[in-house]
Amino acid sequence: MINKVGQIMLYVNNQDEAVNFWTENVGFSVISEENNEQGMRWIEIAPTKDAETSIIIHNKEFVAKMSPGLNLGTPSLMFFTEHLDELYKDLSVKNIKVGEIVNMPSGRVFNFADSEENYFAVMEKSEKE
Repeated sequence: MINKVGQIMLYVNNQDEAVNFWTENVGFSVISEENNEQGMRWIEIAPTKDAETSIIIHNKEFVAKMSPGLNLGTPSLMFFTEHLDELYKDLSVKNIKVGEIVNMPSGRVFNFADSEENYFAVMEKSEKE
């Protein structure tokens, strides 16, 4: 049985730019970087070295050639934080496109865009009483 999400594949046009965005702006770390014999390069990033889930950054054009039927659209990712206001301010100061903070029943949420206009969401979950 499946018991957790291990990795999320993110297909981008420019891997180096994407890695730079996630590490320099969002604070993720590079966990590993690999190349296979067929020229496929992938970079694993995560919020912390011991995170249970990581993001694998793949070259969209290369993957499209290898797997023509694969959906290469951006997955809808929801990140969690305990410091929403601090993160919102930090991303805004770095001139990252951020949406308004919205109050939802499950917590406060905002979205942000990477350099390729892919949007991601961040939630500060409400305290359960």
